[in-house]
Amino acid sequence: MLITAEALEQGLVLPLDKPYGWSSFDAVRYIQRGIRRHLGLSKIKIGHAGTLDPLATGALLICLGKATKQAQELQNSRKEYLAVLRLGGVTPSCDLETDPCCHQPFAHITKADAERVLPLLTGRVLQTPPIFSAKNIDGARAYHLARRGVDIALPPVPVDIYSIEITDFALPFVTLLVTCGKGTYIRALARDIGNVLGCGAYLARLRRTACGIYHEQTLCSVDGVFEGGDN
Repeated sequence: MLITAEALEQGLVLPLDKPYGWSSFDAVRYIQRGIRRHLGLSKIKIGHAGTLDPLATGALLICLGKATKQAQELQNSRKEYLAVLRLGGVTPSCDLETDPCCHQPFAHITKADAERVLPLLTGRVLQTPPIFSAKNIDGARAYHLARRGVDIALPPVPVDIYSIEITDFALPFVTLLVTCGKGTYIRALARDIGNVLGCGAYLARLRRTACGIYHEQTLCSVDGVFEGGDN
């Protein structure tokens, strides 16, 4: 997909394949700079439809021009993730942003054990967000407080997890295909699965494979957004 002046005039939803290590804001800023450099446009409405963590890759919907009006609707759409869990420990962030600790035995866990847990965490469930999240606490982001060592507690919120399927089981790693609604933290799901199994778990790798009608095959790499590349 190429961003052109004509596409921007009509409004454009860009299904970007966000690289590992980029924040959602990094991706928006990258597109802004590219539009300025390649098209000479300095004023363009731009935003994204649903944050994707820096340690995750995959579908990040960038809304441009008139399409920014669709951002809320797109953010509410169903999402699909491919998640790799690492059993046998936990991390404060529920992923690899922080170091693993509290190591526990996991070799006794079978695929059947894991499959019995999944229905307990499927449907409309109450999920406690990770303390390393963008939740607002008295005007401050939770992750800012967590990084400063402030002891915080976030209330559980209802989320919709439509399906969870094990696609690979090779201890200590378990790969899941998860379909869910807005506001679901896959990091928190990993934590909760580990808690129920009694061995601990955290998210080792995450890819958003679909967001609404936009899926893996429709994603655009950052190198293919503008004609000629070199962004």
